[in-house]
Amino acid sequence: MEVVGSTPFSFSSPLLPSPFQFQKTAIFFSSPKQINRNPTKNSFKSPKIRCKLPENEIEATHSKQGISISGSNSKTEEYNIAMKKLMMNPFEYHHEFGMNYTLITEDLIVGSQPQKVEDIDHLKEEENVGYILNLQQDKDVEYWGIDLQSIIKRCKELGIRHMRRPARDFDPDSLRNGLPKAVSSLEWAISEGNGRVYVHCTAGLGRAPAVAIAYMFWFFNMDLDAAYKTLTSKRPCGPNRRAIRGATYDLAKNDPWKEPFESLPENAFENISDWERQLIQDRVRALRGT
Repeated sequence: MEVVGSTPFSFSSPLLPSPFQFQKTAIFFSSPKQINRNPTKNSFKSPKIRCKLPENEIEATHSKQGISISGSNSKTEEYNIAMKKLMMNPFEYHHEFGMNYTLITEDLIVGSQPQKVEDIDHLKEEENVGYILNLQQDKDVEYWGIDLQSIIKRCKELGIRHMRRPARDFDPDSLRNGLPKAVSSLEWAISEGNGRVYVHCTAGLGRAPAVAIAYMFWFFNMDLDAAYKTLTSKRPCGPNRRAIRGATYDLAKNDPWKEPFESLPENAFENISDWERQLIQDRVRALRGT
């Protein structure tokens, strides 16, 4: 990834509380690659970000739709500015490129929002997805003009279990509060074993990877840093570490007189003891169906 150029500009967005000054940075990403239909059996070796269309089809699609790959529509621009301002996240979402995703483990895929029913067909046929965990709020879906009901209907027709665990975008506190139930749904779906689990938010850069990281942290023998690096080495993104640490604290807290999380050192709950991990797993599993 190459970063070049920066020029200040003023922008007002409905996703932000007020107009603000922001340093605009051009970020160039490599083009999406052809889907690998024979992923490795090693759970932690999948560095490529998949896109529903191969490179040549992406170019043809954008040409037909009159979309310039070098530009961006107003909604995408607003969204990326909000993400950079509120999350300090340098990555960008390009809605016009369609759905994109990354295989994190053999059972788990993290990606952006499906935009149409054909995306559901693709996930079923090409990636053996049996569950979709959607972290978007209704207003997120409405903002992008997604027909969610048609997507849910198609999931039902194909035998895909569609689950929702909404969390507010760009809000670490909402993410912290929502992580236990979201991870509970993810862990249950993986344990069922009837296909891969596709976890998505809007861009697949914040909420969805945070859920996947928390799952690996709590249910694999990993500390937070190892789980975070494992995911972000495959899917470049910037999920909020503090939200994950806060949710870990909330689940592990077994003492009403425990020091509040907000007053703990910056690296608190980057790792947990065996008994804390077991307590967290028990409490997350107890949230099934809630």
